[in-house]
Amino acid sequence: MEEHPNDGFTVIAGLPMYNEEETIGTVVTLSKDYVDHVVCVDDGSSDSSARIAEACGAIVHRHRVNRGYGGALKSLFQIAKEMNADVLVILDSDGQHDPSSIPGLIEPITNDEADFVIGSRFVEGGNTEDMPAYRRLGIKVITAASNLSSDLDISDTQSGFRAFSRKAIERLRFDSEGMELSLEMLEDANDKNLKIKEVPTVIRYDVPKGSNFTAISHGFAVLAWAMISLSQKKPILVLGLPGLGLFAAGSAMAFNAINGVTDSVDAIIGPGLTAIWIGVLGISLMATGFVLQSARNFIRHLLIKEFGMA
Repeated sequence: MEEHPNDGFTVIAGLPMYNEEETIGTVVTLSKDYVDHVVCVDDGSSDSSARIAEACGAIVHRHRVNRGYGGALKSLFQIAKEMNADVLVILDSDGQHDPSSIPGLIEPITNDEADFVIGSRFVEGGNTEDMPAYRRLGIKVITAASNLSSDLDISDTQSGFRAFSRKAIERLRFDSEGMELSLEMLEDANDKNLKIKEVPTVIRYDVPKGSNFTAISHGFAVLAWAMISLSQKKPILVLGLPGLGLFAAGSAMAFNAINGVTDSVDAIIGPGLTAIWIGVLGISLMATGFVLQSARNFIRHLLIKEFGMA
């Protein structure tokens, strides 16, 4: 094997793989120039992906059934631990990520500047010109929701081109098996005080297996996870503010109904009842938000006191 710029570090390229026989051979072959080992997790493919990957020099781990993106990453992290990897690089097996960008992606790790590096399309030097408009909008919405929850200020939470240090490989834990793993991983890294950094990258969208339906369905799943996480971490924002708005609207309707009492009793019954239930709903949401926020602050205080976790 030829020498790599990362000599002194054992670097593994991990590729989740599901029916990618058209592209996997090229991705494996190109990746071998920049890493020590290429590991493919065949996530229940029904084509020749695994055979082609092995023929091109990759180590292939097989799942008997399709477990999803998160399931494939769990296997890759476990394999990286067993192989004592210093750096694990995750890239897509469909050709969207350019293996020649691997040295730039892992540089912050080899320089001890980061534990978790994201190849971002939205930082200076990244490229989004060929990205479909619906993808760009979806990523921006998901990223905004994620940043509200974590305060990380990440520009591209949905990039799958990522690198992890040995510390991150050992400490990160995640439960999701779908694409929402991309956010869960960031939150867990933040909770464990791992250093996160973004570097510019270019991602292709002219790959053979691009699927609008898959991208949209995954987007809704990830956004739902982001909103649930946001409601858990900042309940006052998610519940309290809408509750205050509903309470204000109910109060306004109630005052309007009271002002019209002299006109007709019947005319005020409908608006009056509506005002009451809107106001009660608003108060309930605000109370729930404050209770959840207090509970979260109490649990956070205990964690900091017992384990030093932020």
